[in-house]
Amino acid sequence: MVEPATDTKSAVRTVALLKDELDIVIPTIRNLDFLEMWRPFFEPYHLIIVQDGDPTKTIKVPDGFDYELYNRNDINKILGPKASCISFKDSACRCFGYMVSKKKYIFTIDDDCFVAKDPTGKAINALEQHIKNLLCPSTPFFFNTLYDPFREGADFVRGYPFSLREGVPTAVSHGLWLNIPDYDAPTQLVKPLERNTRYVDAVMTIPKGTLFPMCGMNLAFHRELIGPAMYFGLMGDGQPIGRYDDMWAGWCIKVICDHLGLGVKTGLPYIYHSKASNPFVNLRKEYKGIFWQEEIIPFFQAVSLPKDCTTVQKCYIELAKMVKDKLGKIDPYFDKLADAMVTWIDAWDELNPTGAANKGKKA
Repeated sequence: MVEPATDTKSAVRTVALLKDELDIVIPTIRNLDFLEMWRPFFEPYHLIIVQDGDPTKTIKVPDGFDYELYNRNDINKILGPKASCISFKDSACRCFGYMVSKKKYIFTIDDDCFVAKDPTGKAINALEQHIKNLLCPSTPFFFNTLYDPFREGADFVRGYPFSLREGVPTAVSHGLWLNIPDYDAPTQLVKPLERNTRYVDAVMTIPKGTLFPMCGMNLAFHRELIGPAMYFGLMGDGQPIGRYDDMWAGWCIKVICDHLGLGVKTGLPYIYHSKASNPFVNLRKEYKGIFWQEEIIPFFQAVSLPKDCTTVQKCYIELAKMVKDKLGKIDPYFDKLADAMVTWIDAWDELNPTGAANKGKKA
């Protein structure tokens, strides 16, 4: 059985890396008491809180944190008609925080994620590990059997091509979770008591050409390299599908990173996922996606972006066209999603006009 780190007040406060270059984005419908345990690690940073649900509800944030909070009324006011691309009553609303941030890096975490402990019992500074992942190169073109060669105590193994050892910029750091696993509803139903107790001390680059199921509850990324593609789609209220927001973004960013020569890492850091969501509610949200993904995955596996797509925005607009053309045949929802992808890019460029067309250029 694993337990969260309950006493983080005594945690040693290290130098806050990238303090002025990183925003923490948190989607929520409740008071953010969970921030107290993260205080030693998060307090030096700026928070962007995206309030989902009823905009008249007051969200309480513990004293001492530097934050800005946006509710649905704020989103509508800032984006106008383009607010239609931001999901409602779904954690996918977090991507609005990515859009309004002006920082180079983003870390996003769910409000049911607590501080985990490593095997020695030490509280894990998840944010610090994400930053280390992002600041070190990735190696997507050749797999290193010692995993991340840039970690302390590791290197490139014998037979690793010297021409590839420089690596490529890391765009995404995907963290994991102890306790409640990130399972789909059918797996939750057949394994209701299963808990993840395995702490694997590893970080690895996901190879080029390989997709993965991205989880948004413990995620960091280089906003200037891949931000415009980190759109969590149309989910939740008024949509036929839910709980595929982060995975949709993950499939999109992966094919774009592969095309632009950028890296995606997964593994450390761990957080403690405290609460299991209701599998019956989840099944209602997921059931169409469970069928659709059997066609969505082959679609992404076959994506080949044109050479003239040299920026993230160009890649994403091209991908939207492909979604409408290929996936629109599955269900009209994908026509609507493709239109929302274009709206998202329009809104992103409107709020981020300086050099918007030059962000995320091909390496």
